Amino acid sequence: MKSNILAATKLTALCILLLMVVYPIMVWGIAQLSPNHGKGKVIETNGKIYYSNIGQSFTDNKYFLSRPSAVDYNAAGSGGSNKAPSNKEYLQMVNARIDTFLLHNPEVKKSEIPVDLVTASGSGLDPHISVQAASVQVKRIAKIRGLQESNIQQLIHVYTEQPLWGLFGPNRINVLRLNIALDNLK
Repeated sequence: MKSNILAATKLTALCILLLMVVYPIMVWGIAQLSPNHGKGKVIETNGKIYYSNIGQSFTDNKYFLSRPSAVDYNAAGSGGSNKAPSNKEYLQMVNARIDTFLLHNPEVKKSEIPVDLVTASGSGLDPHISVQAASVQVKRIAKIRGLQESNIQQLIHVYTEQPLWGLFGPNRINVLRLNIALDNLK
Protein backbone atom coordinates (compact mmCIF):
# COMPACT_ATOMS: atom_id res chain seq x y z
CA MET A 1 0.00 0.00 0.00
CA LYS A 2 2.81 2.43 0.89
CA SER A 3 4.54 1.73 -2.40
CA ASN A 4 1.34 2.52 -4.33
CA ILE A 5 0.83 5.81 -2.49
CA LEU A 6 4.46 6.80 -3.03
CA ALA A 7 4.29 5.96 -6.77
CA ALA A 8 0.98 7.82 -7.16
CA THR A 9 2.40 10.87 -5.35
CA LYS A 10 5.50 10.89 -7.58
CA LEU A 11 3.38 10.55 -10.72
CA THR A 12 1.07 13.37 -9.57
CA ALA A 13 4.03 15.66 -8.84
CA LEU A 14 5.56 14.85 -12.24
CA CYS A 15 2.27 15.55 -14.05
CA ILE A 16 1.84 18.84 -12.18
CA LEU A 17 5.38 19.88 -13.11
CA LEU A 18 5.02 18.87 -16.77
CA LEU A 19 1.44 19.99 -17.43
CA MET A 20 1.27 23.11 -15.26
CA VAL A 21 4.81 24.45 -15.64
CA VAL A 22 6.85 23.00 -18.50
CA TYR A 23 4.10 22.71 -21.14
CA PRO A 24 2.64 26.24 -20.65
CA ILE A 25 6.13 27.76 -20.77
CA MET A 26 6.87 25.86 -24.00
CA VAL A 27 3.60 27.01 -25.61
CA TRP A 28 4.22 30.60 -24.48
CA GLY A 29 7.79 30.46 -25.87
CA ILE A 30 6.63 29.15 -29.25
CA ALA A 31 3.93 31.85 -29.36
CA GLN A 32 6.59 34.53 -28.87
CA LEU A 33 8.16 33.42 -32.17
CA SER A 34 4.90 33.93 -34.08
CA PRO A 35 3.74 37.21 -35.62
CA ASN A 36 2.23 39.52 -32.98
CA HIS A 37 3.72 37.27 -30.26
CA GLY A 38 0.71 34.97 -29.92
CA LYS A 39 -1.84 37.76 -29.46
CA GLY A 40 -3.86 36.91 -32.57
CA LYS A 41 -4.24 38.67 -35.90
CA VAL A 42 -4.91 42.28 -34.98
CA ILE A 43 -6.22 45.07 -37.20
CA GLU A 44 -6.18 48.63 -35.90
CA THR A 45 -8.43 51.16 -37.60
CA ASN A 46 -9.85 54.48 -36.44
CA GLY A 47 -8.29 53.99 -33.02
CA LYS A 48 -10.03 50.64 -32.46
CA ILE A 49 -8.41 47.22 -32.33
CA TYR A 50 -10.13 44.21 -33.93
CA TYR A 51 -9.14 40.56 -34.13
CA SER A 52 -9.39 39.54 -37.76
CA ASN A 53 -9.37 35.82 -36.97
CA ILE A 54 -12.54 36.06 -34.85
CA GLY A 55 -15.95 36.76 -36.37
CA GLN A 56 -17.49 40.17 -35.80
CA SER A 57 -21.14 41.20 -35.83
CA PHE A 58 -22.16 43.58 -38.63
CA THR A 59 -25.81 44.55 -38.58
CA ASP A 60 -25.79 47.91 -40.39
CA ASN A 61 -27.10 47.54 -43.96
CA LYS A 62 -24.17 49.54 -45.35
CA TYR A 63 -21.84 46.63 -44.45
CA PHE A 64 -21.42 43.06 -45.60
CA LEU A 65 -23.12 40.76 -43.11
CA SER A 66 -21.08 38.20 -41.21
CA ARG A 67 -21.90 34.57 -40.82
CA PRO A 68 -24.35 34.09 -37.92
CA SER A 69 -22.88 33.00 -34.60
CA ALA A 70 -24.34 30.46 -32.19
CA VAL A 71 -22.27 32.05 -29.37
CA ASP A 72 -22.94 35.73 -30.20
CA TYR A 73 -19.32 36.14 -31.41
CA ASN A 74 -17.97 35.52 -27.89
CA ALA A 75 -14.49 34.03 -28.24
CA ALA A 76 -14.58 32.82 -24.63
CA GLY A 77 -17.39 30.43 -25.48
CA SER A 78 -16.68 28.98 -28.89
CA GLY A 79 -19.22 26.46 -30.12
CA GLY A 80 -22.01 25.61 -32.51
CA SER A 81 -25.70 25.15 -31.81
CA ASN A 82 -25.38 21.35 -31.95
CA LYS A 83 -28.90 21.12 -33.30
CA ALA A 84 -29.72 18.79 -36.15
CA PRO A 85 -31.08 20.16 -39.44
CA SER A 86 -34.34 18.38 -38.58
CA ASN A 87 -34.73 20.22 -35.24
CA LYS A 88 -37.87 22.42 -35.37
CA GLU A 89 -36.35 25.20 -33.24
CA TYR A 90 -33.24 25.27 -35.46
CA LEU A 91 -35.35 25.35 -38.64
CA GLN A 92 -37.37 28.26 -37.24
CA MET A 93 -34.13 30.14 -36.48
CA VAL A 94 -32.77 29.56 -39.99
CA ASN A 95 -36.09 30.55 -41.57
CA ALA A 96 -36.14 33.74 -39.48
CA ARG A 97 -32.62 34.54 -40.72
CA ILE A 98 -33.74 33.92 -44.31
CA ASP A 99 -36.78 36.19 -43.86
CA THR A 100 -34.63 38.94 -42.33
CA PHE A 101 -32.10 38.68 -45.13
CA LEU A 102 -34.84 38.86 -47.79
CA LEU A 103 -36.37 41.86 -46.04
CA HIS A 104 -33.08 43.77 -46.32
CA ASN A 105 -32.22 42.35 -49.77
CA PRO A 106 -35.53 42.27 -51.69
CA GLU A 107 -33.81 41.82 -55.06
CA VAL A 108 -32.39 38.44 -53.97
CA LYS A 109 -34.43 35.27 -54.43
CA LYS A 110 -34.65 32.80 -51.56
CA SER A 111 -32.88 30.15 -53.66
CA GLU A 112 -29.91 32.51 -54.20
CA ILE A 113 -29.08 32.92 -50.49
CA PRO A 114 -25.84 31.06 -49.67
CA VAL A 115 -26.09 28.74 -46.69
CA ASP A 116 -23.28 30.54 -44.84
CA LEU A 117 -25.44 33.66 -44.45
CA VAL A 118 -28.15 31.81 -42.51
CA THR A 119 -26.28 29.07 -40.59
CA ALA A 120 -23.60 29.38 -37.94
CA SER A 121 -20.22 27.70 -38.27
CA GLY A 122 -19.09 24.93 -35.92
CA SER A 123 -17.12 27.37 -33.76
CA GLY A 124 -19.57 30.25 -34.01
CA LEU A 125 -16.56 32.50 -34.62
CA ASP A 126 -15.89 32.10 -38.34
CA PRO A 127 -14.64 35.46 -39.66
CA HIS A 128 -15.15 34.45 -43.30
CA ILE A 129 -18.01 34.25 -45.76
CA SER A 130 -18.07 32.73 -49.23
CA VAL A 131 -17.60 34.84 -52.35
CA GLN A 132 -21.24 34.06 -53.21
CA ALA A 133 -22.37 35.37 -49.80
CA ALA A 134 -20.57 38.65 -50.46
CA SER A 135 -21.84 38.90 -54.04
CA VAL A 136 -25.55 38.63 -53.12
CA GLN A 137 -25.16 41.66 -50.84
CA VAL A 138 -23.60 43.96 -53.46
CA LYS A 139 -26.85 45.54 -54.72
CA ARG A 140 -27.97 46.53 -51.22
CA ILE A 141 -24.61 48.02 -50.27
CA ALA A 142 -24.18 49.86 -53.58
CA LYS A 143 -27.64 51.41 -53.25
CA ILE A 144 -27.16 52.50 -49.63
CA ARG A 145 -23.64 53.87 -50.15
CA GLY A 146 -24.30 55.36 -53.57
CA LEU A 147 -21.49 53.34 -55.16
CA GLN A 148 -21.30 51.47 -58.43
CA GLU A 149 -21.78 47.72 -58.11
CA SER A 150 -18.66 47.12 -60.21
CA ASN A 151 -16.51 48.95 -57.63
CA ILE A 152 -17.82 46.73 -54.86
CA GLN A 153 -17.39 43.59 -56.99
CA GLN A 154 -13.76 44.65 -57.59
CA LEU A 155 -13.29 45.03 -53.83
CA ILE A 156 -14.67 41.51 -53.34
CA HIS A 157 -12.22 40.22 -55.94
CA VAL A 158 -9.27 41.95 -54.23
CA TYR A 159 -10.17 40.59 -50.77
CA THR A 160 -10.92 37.02 -51.88
CA GLU A 161 -8.57 34.59 -50.13
CA GLN A 162 -7.52 31.42 -51.93
CA PRO A 163 -7.82 27.97 -50.31
CA LEU A 164 -4.96 26.67 -48.17
CA TRP A 165 -2.19 25.65 -50.58
CA GLY A 166 -4.70 26.10 -53.38
CA LEU A 167 -6.34 22.78 -52.40
CA PHE A 168 -8.20 22.79 -49.11
CA GLY A 169 -11.51 24.61 -48.87
CA PRO A 170 -13.31 27.16 -50.99
CA ASN A 171 -12.37 30.74 -51.78
CA ARG A 172 -13.42 32.95 -48.91
CA ILE A 173 -13.49 36.55 -47.73
CA ASN A 174 -12.67 37.97 -44.30
CA VAL A 175 -15.72 40.14 -43.60
CA LEU A 176 -13.92 42.51 -41.23
CA ARG A 177 -11.18 43.29 -43.74
CA LEU A 178 -13.74 43.70 -46.54
CA ASN A 179 -15.88 46.10 -44.49
CA ILE A 180 -12.86 48.18 -43.47
CA ALA A 181 -11.86 48.40 -47.14
CA LEU A 182 -15.45 49.33 -47.99
CA ASP A 183 -15.31 52.22 -45.49
CA ASN A 184 -12.04 53.38 -47.08
CA LEU A 185 -13.49 53.22 -50.61
CA LYS A 186 -13.89 56.70 -52.10
